[in-house]
Amino acid sequence: MKKINQMKYSFIPIDSCNLCGAKETQFKVLGKRLNKPLGFRPKNKTGITTTIVKCKNCGLIFSNPLPIPEDLQDHYAVSSEEYYKNHDFLVDEANYNCLLAWLKRLMDLKSGIKVLDVGVGIDKFIFSLEKEGLDVYGLEPSESFFREANETIKERKSKVQLKQASVENADFPENFFDFISFGAVLEHLYDPSENIVKALKWLKPKGIIYIEVPSSDWLINKIINFAYRIRGLDYVGNLSPMHMPYHLYEFTLKSFQKHAKQYNYEIADYGYFTCQTFMPKIFDTFLIPYMNLTKTGMQLAVWLKKK
Repeated sequence: MKKINQMKYSFIPIDSCNLCGAKETQFKVLGKRLNKPLGFRPKNKTGITTTIVKCKNCGLIFSNPLPIPEDLQDHYAVSSEEYYKNHDFLVDEANYNCLLAWLKRLMDLKSGIKVLDVGVGIDKFIFSLEKEGLDVYGLEPSESFFREANETIKERKSKVQLKQASVENADFPENFFDFISFGAVLEHLYDPSENIVKALKWLKPKGIIYIEVPSSDWLINKIINFAYRIRGLDYVGNLSPMHMPYHLYEFTLKSFQKHAKQYNYEIADYGYFTCQTFMPKIFDTFLIPYMNLTKTGMQLAVWLKKK
């Protein structure tokens, strides 16, 4: 017998877009999601559903109402192997080197500057930053991921200063960091805007924040949604608010541009990329180049610069 998802949730109605502030009248209903993967025959499955909507003003996609677990550890108190077992897009050292080169084009990485990696997990980017002679800090709210990251830090005899905390619960002085990274983190947080605004307080003027998130314009989700529609189904492939990997939001560049006008930052650079399609490998040959050409890749990378 398969294990049933028995997590308890509070469902919070959303009346305004988290990033641009547009009111509920600007929300477009896309469909619904279960608390488990949908597969080809979602009508044959039972479970809790929530509605997925898109902000017509900025393109942010989110669930409304927003399901919040009784305890954050209900989602993330698992090993990294279990969390990533259905994903083969874990970033390798070559990708970190590319990210580091991108960062160097945007700012001068002088030895001793302070950097913060939010949601360290099994992310090795902290060690790439440390090799540059930077003073590296890390935040990780998950108990299990914190333990794994801490063990790796000890094994490497690293000087990375790691805290088990979320941005909401952490405390750093204002204008403390030169660079802050949210790599594959913001889509998991209940209030992305609050996290960006707090990180900006910790950031020095002209400092940089790196954000990598799922794109609202990902071609594969559009294909999946079309396939459901022609079969008369009102399900969508967007998000996974109540099952791994627990994505609550998908973003557009416009989402951050609208948010930037309200707060003290600008878009320094951005890009799209696709690690995989989750389709049969034979389709990757032409789908990945097409997505790169049309900016409909899976991930959106945005660099924010504090004014």
